[in-house]
Amino acid sequence: MAVNDRLLGIVAFVQSAEAGSFAIAAERLGVTRSAIGKRIARLEQQLGARLFHRSTRRQSLTDDGQAYYERCVKALAELDAAQAALDSGRREPSGRLRVSAPVLFGRHCVAPVMLELARRHPKLDIDLSFSDRVVDLVEEGYDLAIRIGRLPDSATLAARRLTDERLGICASPAYLAQRGLPREVDDFAGHDAVLYGRNGQSVPWRLRDANGQVREPAVRARLRFDDLQAIADAAIADAGLALLPCWLLSQYVRTGELQMVMHADRVVGGRINAVWPHTHYLPLRTRAAIDLLVERIPGLVGVQAQGWREAA
Repeated sequence: MAVNDRLLGIVAFVQSAEAGSFAIAAERLGVTRSAIGKRIARLEQQLGARLFHRSTRRQSLTDDGQAYYERCVKALAELDAAQAALDSGRREPSGRLRVSAPVLFGRHCVAPVMLELARRHPKLDIDLSFSDRVVDLVEEGYDLAIRIGRLPDSATLAARRLTDERLGICASPAYLAQRGLPREVDDFAGHDAVLYGRNGQSVPWRLRDANGQVREPAVRARLRFDDLQAIADAAIADAGLALLPCWLLSQYVRTGELQMVMHADRVVGGRINAVWPHTHYLPLRTRAAIDLLVERIPGLVGVQAQGWREAA
């Protein structure tokens, strides 16, 4: 058994022992129950000892499991203390930092911050992965992820708000000349729309009407993409209305390829968050990345979107 696999098995074992359930341990670690079971089975095989009494209703530690649990808790506490001591004695972040970010937002706004972080700290190596998939930080070994929108409750992840995402609805001038310019929520009925969606499910539009009430307009979803750039390209090609983040659509409004239909003050946006695995200590490299993201992302989003209202 590789050292990393053994550590994963020990963490799964300790969490399962403390939770009294593989399912609860899996939820805390952000993995599947099956993954917990496999890790503990491999650990038992490597140790040559059974760690749990298992039944359909409950599980409990064997005598060997209880003795091993007590040693593992002490060992993990020592590892945490060692890491904290190393970090506290360092003057600058070092080691490898693995970050996941949504594709376009990552390219436009996160990559410049990571480049600055790397320039500030020569001993830090950064792996930035672009994906619109919600990665499993613990299972896939990421230190940090950027997520946009509402975060589900989680006992295994910590989060920090970076800024709010401003959204606008737009369309090509040719489309609006032919179909008319909707000004209120009810005016959207019958309009074609290019929606963002994954796995056959579309993300709904949420707009504030003239009375400030949040409503979902009745648009006709003729096209659905899971890529924001493809949505922008389709809107430019006269395919219909599109909801896009202002940091992306602003450039097309300025060139006249897209025309604003409804501004961000009428469109309900979401928060942009940094999330990371919950831990008793935060490694210096992760803390440095979060602090710089908090410092830079609001300005980058603002610069990317600057002038979108004036150009509309």
